[in-house]
Amino acid sequence: MAKLLNHWNALSLINLYLYLQSIMTVGETPEINAQMRAGAPFKIVLFADLHFGESAWTDWGPLQDVNSSRVMSTVLDDEAPDLVIYLGDVITANNIAIANASLYWDQAISPTRARGIPWATVFGNHDDAAFEWPLEWFSSPGIPQLRCPTEANSSYSGEEECDFRGTPRLELMKKEIDHNVLSHSKKGPKDLWPSISNYVLNVSSSHDPSIVVAYLYFLDSGGGSYPQVISSEQAEWFLHKAQEINPDSRVPEIVFWHIPSKAYEKVAPKSAIERPCVGSINKESVAAQEAEMGIMNILVNRSSVKAVLVGHNHGLDWCCPYQRLWLCYARHSGYGGYGDWARGARILEITEKPFSLKSWIRMEDGAVHSQVTLTT
Repeated sequence: MAKLLNHWNALSLINLYLYLQSIMTVGETPEINAQMRAGAPFKIVLFADLHFGESAWTDWGPLQDVNSSRVMSTVLDDEAPDLVIYLGDVITANNIAIANASLYWDQAISPTRARGIPWATVFGNHDDAAFEWPLEWFSSPGIPQLRCPTEANSSYSGEEECDFRGTPRLELMKKEIDHNVLSHSKKGPKDLWPSISNYVLNVSSSHDPSIVVAYLYFLDSGGGSYPQVISSEQAEWFLHKAQEINPDSRVPEIVFWHIPSKAYEKVAPKSAIERPCVGSINKESVAAQEAEMGIMNILVNRSSVKAVLVGHNHGLDWCCPYQRLWLCYARHSGYGGYGDWARGARILEITEKPFSLKSWIRMEDGAVHSQVTLTT
């Protein structure tokens, strides 16, 4: 425990120093990127489908949020990561009957923030879905009293008004960025609206921050307030950005979004998960995006792209090769959402020299399984 506390304290100081350094140059937008620690691999924890705020007006709903926080705390304590990625469906907005769904969003990131670990988020289909009025509210005893969430270490005042109004993607992201120094999340280019959270982070070398070890790309796969799709404009943005910052494809690239592409349907195990696929649960069909608008064609033609990681399907946690890259699911981390499969999180581990990308799943009970190397 003492070793973990020392790691978190050092990580907090390092990230605060990098942030302060980044804003000292007048006129520049702060660019906070992750740096590897000397002599250690870079570890990322993926939390997918937490679904905070599920059935928020019931006794059951808030209890699931407590359980989800416990899952995150356990995984974070076991793995002591350098970065956490919230891989969409952080909240169930269609169940949140308050003006500021950011209160639930803030609850979801609290275990990570409390440990001084930086994080990045990408949107899922439930994060800004319109509130759905339960039919039973229109019979006796009527609309229940609203419960605004409170959190001891929340970054918000708790005075936000409660009413029946959703919180759009842009507002959720702005709240997160404005209130949290440790957030690496970005809104992304304005011309990609209505999609938000299209951006790239770099993991830099421990001995020279100008040397990039890996690029992490985040794409909004839609859903909620607009169709479930990665648009052709997003695909073109990715290609342009990749050619700009990694023109010779020498630096490995890892891509994150929430809803699987249709390519996942092509590699999905038919029943049992067998090699070359690796995983532990294959309990449902792939729920893919509504259309393929070019992103997968771009990815498979870039030798630098090593893996795509998604959430969305709670009953799937496999990784399967697709042409020369890997398509992976995370692991359902939250007690909100459908399914009663055991909760956990996918872990990624980046080693600099020689470069390698390894992954496994860490369960709530501490068990580890589904180890796989995503580089050859």
